[in-house]
Amino acid sequence: MRKLWPVLFLLVLPAIGDAVLTREQAAMSLGQTYTANFYAGETAAIWKHMTAQMRDVLGSESGLRAFGNKVEQDVGTEVSVFAERVESVAGYRTYTRHSKFSKFASPIIVSWSFDEEDRIAGFFVRPQQKPAQSPYLDYDTEAYLRLPFEGDWFVFWGGRTVEQNYHAAARDQRFAYDLLVLVNGKSHSGDGKSNEQYYCWGKEILSPGSGTVVTVVSDLPDNPPGVMDPTNPPGNHVILDLGNKEFALLAHLQKGSAGVSEGDEVRPGQFLGHCGNSGNTSEPHLHFHLQDSKRFGKGNGMPVFFSNYLSNGIPVERGEPVRGETISPKR
Repeated sequence: MRKLWPVLFLLVLPAIGDAVLTREQAAMSLGQTYTANFYAGETAAIWKHMTAQMRDVLGSESGLRAFGNKVEQDVGTEVSVFAERVESVAGYRTYTRHSKFSKFASPIIVSWSFDEEDRIAGFFVRPQQKPAQSPYLDYDTEAYLRLPFEGDWFVFWGGRTVEQNYHAAARDQRFAYDLLVLVNGKSHSGDGKSNEQYYCWGKEILSPGSGTVVTVVSDLPDNPPGVMDPTNPPGNHVILDLGNKEFALLAHLQKGSAGVSEGDEVRPGQFLGHCGNSGNTSEPHLHFHLQDSKRFGKGNGMPVFFSNYLSNGIPVERGEPVRGETISPKR
């Protein structure tokens, strides 16, 4: 249930002299500049270029400054840079920097994400994470699983590495997915300030397999985009017992949309609820994972092998989608 930064749009490229920067070069330059500002305590230069949603998360420029002070207190100052890269996924351009700091043994990651107007739409500083240990690395899903929706959906987070999938660092969400719908590289129309502007909002979420409903939560409110509810991480959700100690969690459903009750028997493709924005999420999307416990947050995450789907238009008989793929059921 990790934060999903607002999807970034196509960039209006800046020019230096007669040379026009590529989108990746522009993001590299911006990331280096804002990192230097952050280290120097020049928070005003950063704050004025942040999106409204980022400002809401941080609260104030003084909050950003306090965060910078805490970083220096906890990990020290940057000593050397191991690597820098820019990744473009679904319109996102994210600058990531791996560095050695004076007070911390492990590498530290600094990351900035930018929107079409070069505004800062995402920022974090944290130790480099490692995938959680798992007893299921060689496990092959027992249940037959179809994709839990119709049409084309984009894998925003998915895969076995922390680079592909933030969830991989969490034991219970080791193989989880965050899925959304893109149109022309965007997850929403307009300014993205209302849930109704998001293309996955209200889409039908379907049962991925045959099983028994063990948990239904459907009374939590949907958040405005950019506002999160960490006290109820999965928000409105359904948990299915698929047999063989495999349990499926489908999270962040719309309030009041659940189409099943606890104890119901379901079949593959049966309606479970509508995609929403409840729980610890910053924009509408579907969170999906398998686990070996019927209770959220307990047990271990399990690999998810879907059957008979298309990945970027190519038929897949059985596989694990990864970040950056557009997937849909094969008909």
